[in-house]
Amino acid sequence: MLNDGWGLRVGHTSLGDTGVTALVADDPQGMVAAVDVRGGGPGTRETDLLEPHNTVERVNAILLCGGSAFGLAAADGAMRELERRGVGFKVFGDQLPGGPIVPIVPAAVIFDLAVGDPSHRPGPADGAAAVADAFANEGEEQASSSVGVGCGATAGVLRGGFGSAHAHVGEYTVAAYVAANPVGSVVDPRTGLLYGDPSWPAVDVEAFRKLKRPVPRLNTTIGVIATDAPLTKAQMKRLAITGHDGIARAVVPAHSPLDGDTLFAVSVGEDAGRGIPDVGTLTALGAAAAGVVQAAIVDAVVNAVGDLGVTAWRDMAR
Repeated sequence: MLNDGWGLRVGHTSLGDTGVTALVADDPQGMVAAVDVRGGGPGTRETDLLEPHNTVERVNAILLCGGSAFGLAAADGAMRELERRGVGFKVFGDQLPGGPIVPIVPAAVIFDLAVGDPSHRPGPADGAAAVADAFANEGEEQASSSVGVGCGATAGVLRGGFGSAHAHVGEYTVAAYVAANPVGSVVDPRTGLLYGDPSWPAVDVEAFRKLKRPVPRLNTTIGVIATDAPLTKAQMKRLAITGHDGIARAVVPAHSPLDGDTLFAVSVGEDAGRGIPDVGTLTALGAAAAGVVQAAIVDAVVNAVGDLGVTAWRDMAR
């Protein structure tokens, strides 16, 4: 799903114990976007403008960052890189050729300061590098787990990471790109099976129960749901809302007071914003959004490699 001509580019800056992931619109005019925040401890930037009643309809990129609230600074660099490329909102439209442009870059962060060096967090240069990587890596396969924002992620007592998944609804594609970093568990401690997909091998229950959680218990699952269905801003809000069902299926408990669970939803392509009047199609797209978020969390966990003092699922699976 990375840079395959469907309207969205994904790039990473990986810094070992933290990082940045940029999701950039192919269209210089941007992508229609919305957001839904469910966690009790969010760290976000430019989310108010995404509400359906506010003016700005399109964004140029979305940044997912490590580093807790410090990581929001990476969006400054992402904006500068997009501005350098001539991408952004034309403040005066066509009335003033060559006038200022303002790239619209909402962002969300995960708390990853409990692993690695807590003074090591992404900054503006890392946000710019992630955007540049998104433009440079056309046609490459999407990496999973310990890349970009997923570098320092944990999933309960296990290693988390960055994951992706996609599904088809008729002629449309729905994809999710998620940083799996929840307070809650991705493994059922009674059975050792993944909540999000019990078809994977179980972990050793006794060994799992003995694992120590990185402290303090502050985490977050954030991500982007993307589709080429030409949805309006209000319809994208509904997609973001239903996408959170995928977190609740894959993580127990989800949306805790210490999570900052945030899901953006974007519609890409030249027809974005046109709208789909058919309620049945909208329902199916929402169901797919929940499914791909769930699958992306599983993708992140099963591809994680034990490091930074945190055990990976693959180290315990039988």
